[in-house]
Amino acid sequence: MFRNQYDNDTTVWSPQGRLFQVEYAMEAVKQGTVTVGLKSKDYAVLVALCRASSDVDSLQRKIMSVDAHMGISISGLTADARQLCHYLRTECMAYRHSYDTEYPIKRFVESLGNKMQATTQSYNRRPYGVGMLVAGYDVNGAHIYQVMPSATVLNCKSMAIGSRSQSARTYLERNMESFENCDMDELVCHGIQAIRGSLGNEDLQDLTINAAVVGKDMPFKVLTDSDNQRCLIQAKGMGKPVVDEFVDAFSEKGISDDDDEQGPSGSGMPRSDDVSTTGS
Repeated sequence: MFRNQYDNDTTVWSPQGRLFQVEYAMEAVKQGTVTVGLKSKDYAVLVALCRASSDVDSLQRKIMSVDAHMGISISGLTADARQLCHYLRTECMAYRHSYDTEYPIKRFVESLGNKMQATTQSYNRRPYGVGMLVAGYDVNGAHIYQVMPSATVLNCKSMAIGSRSQSARTYLERNMESFENCDMDELVCHGIQAIRGSLGNEDLQDLTINAAVVGKDMPFKVLTDSDNQRCLIQAKGMGKPVVDEFVDAFSEKGISDDDDEQGPSGSGMPRSDDVSTTGS
């Protein structure tokens, strides 16, 4: 009620205590294509769904390399993601120039969270309408982090964001215990299966995915189209992923099931069935 009186900038709170500009940014993430991140003890993998197109060169890539040991996968506004990626690459180069070593992943995501949080409290800036999954490898092992427009930063074992991502998170939660000892190809296949689960009955034969991997003695690498197709064929050989029927029903009706992504202005809290998925 009277929403248009309180959504002009991020410094105006509604009578219900909501920041509509932040919620609009979160909604942009929920409307984006689904992307998945998961890790084992030696590898971290990002898998993203690409928009269908007859021209492969015109596909909108959702995975971006930041440094030799890390990269990001996005869901939401690509223009905002490119701006943030440029900032992150500059930060990594500056850190390497100053300390002659790689940027620690934990400090990296804290810096990213601070950058995104500043836009949620300044009247002359709007929040970044993009959510990110950060995959990296440092002296502490493989990492997957989720960073949302509300500046929420989560250390995850596996995570999915974007449209219908609850079905993907359900698949990841059910199979998470098997990820620890998986090799690179197995992790990519599990990521593809999670994305297929989010598609429900719309699983297409010409599914186009984009994947990247980083790990022990292996710099961040975006897989080629031929490697993506090989992993996709392997994933389809695993059969159709099993997800809950009520999750598909909610997704088909367009009902939001991402309460755990609402941020500080939302009323939802992380549900008990998502704790293991987002745990460190």
